[in-house]
Amino acid sequence: MTKRNMEILVGLFVLLGLLALVFVALKAANLTNFSSGATYVLTARFDNIGGLKVRAPVRSAGVVVGRVTSIVLDAKTYQGVVTMSVDQRFRFPQDSAAKILTSGLLGDQYIGLEPGGDDAELAPGANIAQTQSAVVLENLIGQFLTGKAAEAGSTPGPTQ
Repeated sequence: MTKRNMEILVGLFVLLGLLALVFVALKAANLTNFSSGATYVLTARFDNIGGLKVRAPVRSAGVVVGRVTSIVLDAKTYQGVVTMSVDQRFRFPQDSAAKILTSGLLGDQYIGLEPGGDDAELAPGANIAQTQSAVVLENLIGQFLTGKAAEAGSTPGPTQ
């Protein structure tokens, strides 16, 4: 009887471990908080999408209001076209802005929607005109180093 109880406890422990592993996998794949409610589609064009991925969250004021559904390259303008599925409960003004932001210093990227002040709302399928591309850390470091090198080259050296 004691051996059987021990086997049951070990089995429950293994089952809890597997459930925890599934939970972590869903969190890492960004599949949690999936809502199957009514949504509408918005698009936005960016010069650089950085590391933005499909299923990335769309947030407004820090609250998840939707998900990125697709990212494609426009062959004519060479811009990234991001399609978002936004919860029907949240309507945004026509002059809203979309930015690609990063969670923390080196975290995942997401779309941040900043509502404007217009009375008219974005219609389903509308394109968000005001966008801000992703800030790429490597580009910032390169600009900083180039600026420092230019400063070092333009300062007069010691005269003898």
